[in-house]
Amino acid sequence: MTPSQAAGSEAGGPDDLEDRLSRFATIWSRAIFPVTATSLTRPEFEEHLLPLARQLSAALHSRPFDPSAAQRVGGALVDAHCTDPDALSRTLGVVDAYLVLYCGSGQESAEDSRARCARLQHALAAGYALALRERTLAEQEAIARSALAARSVAMEALHATETRFRAVFEDAAIGIGIADLDGNVLEVNDTLTRMFGGLEHHVRGRKVNEWAHPEDRPLTWNMYDELVRGEREHYRVEKPFYRNDGTVLWTNLTVSLLRDADGVPQYQLALMEDTTERRLLNLRLRYEATHDALTGLPNRTLFFERLEKALAAGEGSRFGLCYLDLDGFKAINDSLGHSAGDRLLVEVADRLQSCATAPGEMVARLGGDEFVALTTGRETQREASELAARILAALAAPITLEGREIMVRGSIGIVEGPAGERTSAEVLRSADITMYRAKSAGGNRFEFSDPEADARAITRHGLTTALPAALERGEFFIEYQPLVHLGDGRVHGAEALVRWSHPQHGVLGPDHFIPLAEHTGLIVPLGRWVLQEAVRQARSWHEQAGPGGSAPLRINVNLSPTQLHHPGLVADTVDVLERSGLPPGALCLEVTESALIGADEDLLKPLRQLAEMGVDIALDDFGTGYSNLANLRRLPVSVLKLDRSFTQGMQQHPADPVDRKIVEGIVSLAHSLELAVTVEGVETGVQAEQLRELGCDTAQGWYYARPGPPDCLHRLSLADAV
Repeated sequence: MTPSQAAGSEAGGPDDLEDRLSRFATIWSRAIFPVTATSLTRPEFEEHLLPLARQLSAALHSRPFDPSAAQRVGGALVDAHCTDPDALSRTLGVVDAYLVLYCGSGQESAEDSRARCARLQHALAAGYALALRERTLAEQEAIARSALAARSVAMEALHATETRFRAVFEDAAIGIGIADLDGNVLEVNDTLTRMFGGLEHHVRGRKVNEWAHPEDRPLTWNMYDELVRGEREHYRVEKPFYRNDGTVLWTNLTVSLLRDADGVPQYQLALMEDTTERRLLNLRLRYEATHDALTGLPNRTLFFERLEKALAAGEGSRFGLCYLDLDGFKAINDSLGHSAGDRLLVEVADRLQSCATAPGEMVARLGGDEFVALTTGRETQREASELAARILAALAAPITLEGREIMVRGSIGIVEGPAGERTSAEVLRSADITMYRAKSAGGNRFEFSDPEADARAITRHGLTTALPAALERGEFFIEYQPLVHLGDGRVHGAEALVRWSHPQHGVLGPDHFIPLAEHTGLIVPLGRWVLQEAVRQARSWHEQAGPGGSAPLRINVNLSPTQLHHPGLVADTVDVLERSGLPPGALCLEVTESALIGADEDLLKPLRQLAEMGVDIALDDFGTGYSNLANLRRLPVSVLKLDRSFTQGMQQHPADPVDRKIVEGIVSLAHSLELAVTVEGVETGVQAEQLRELGCDTAQGWYYARPGPPDCLHRLSLADAV
């Protein structure tokens, strides 16, 4: 396993973590063992460092983050006699290079881990410096106690300790400075001097409070005042400084209070890490993470930040959001290629950017050819409308691509309202629904959101997603509307009408879900289920009638356009009939006239096969499809079902002469072609009588019976029907 693999894996468990900690301790021991005054062997020294590595790893992932463990590690190094000038700098180098690599977690971002690691380095260096100082003080005290016995030896030890401390101070990889409690800078190391431009007199002799910066948080100087008063031992902040040349130095700053042997505050120790380059990199990464790489516009992430801020604004604030989708962009991509499509998006982005220049306005790209424009203020209804109009006007001028001029159109959905009433997801969903409503209305326009239209669209989406499970749970059922013979009023048969018993919306008619089933393709299994149930019920009616009973009832089942195109239509129908034992002549399949307009022989072939078997084919909604009447000769139909619009013309007696002539002509034509005529939507006796006089064969409608359960056909007698 490579180091990167070791650091990137979190799934290895405790054994894997212990292995990575052991490797880290190995690297650490190899770095500082040569400069450590110890009687231990290197493997023994490595075992001594392993608990310290565990402390650093635990501190790296602590919640809440507490770098104090690193300060204790710095003190432990001094206790282990790692007091050579190189020991601290080498330790800080190992922690900087390998702690996150071997002990990092995939659950934390690299940026967060590096920031924590830097703060651990500060704490370690502070603990090291403090322990070294305390050790020096301890040695001084020991010297004082044994001055009479071994003054010369003590002086040499003190000198050596001070020399080591000075070497560490001068050679540390981070900037170190010492100031008195009045803020006068007394000592600085070379690293800190270089951070401020390399001239020592620009640093030494100045007061700490001269380095205030406009971006300092007020808490920074409050903590400083508490520290010099002895109320705080240390504080850590990210602080900018002005260099002498006017440039800004960003640092991770740790300031600690140094007390004398009696515990009285004496000095302040500052440790600084230069984070300027890291900050600039973070700003660049932040820009790339919040802006679209193609157009340079703010992306979805930044847009949602701005939108949520606008929605969280105070009382009286409003917002307006324009959701734009280009009309026909896919055709441009398909015909000219994605490269041309990208150039078009860049040009569109430039035009949109020029439209949103007022305060509180912004434009962003959500992805693909979808853009949003946001405006805030107190008159956002007018501002959003004007912004949408500017966008459409900006898109009106053609764009030149591949030597040709391309006209760009767009559809815009606008959501406007007071802040605080809706979430960002709800606002964007409403805008998306409204945009598609504008696109359905012809495009190149904008529409304002309508709560009722949104609710209908959301309900429609909910029904669409619930359809498959509804069929599996048996939520569909069938009602039957009788077909009555106009000549004698007998029940001729019934039309099967599917219903959905929805858990939340109650009983839904086919108009609510059949188009959705068509769109999703679920109409095929649903249609087969309806056919099975209707044929099974028809077979039950036949058995109840018995051999000497009334004429067998016929069952009419609707076929959708998708079912007509399904290759298994004939096989499924034959299978259902054979399993039930229902004669083919007792089944009539209804096909809308619009589905057969311009139908070729491939589409008509399944219907012909079914008709040859004896299944009746009815042409439903006849008169609404503007078909050529001459085409009736080539269609394998045996029944014409007149649309209810013709029935409405028979409300009064005598009927409207034009409607009467039309119906009379259709009936005459149908009978001459040996086609039966059924009328639907019969609601009054006047209608029924006039349609009977015109020669219509059968009828259905509320005048006879509303759709109901199967047993309603047995309760419908001649007296009920006429």
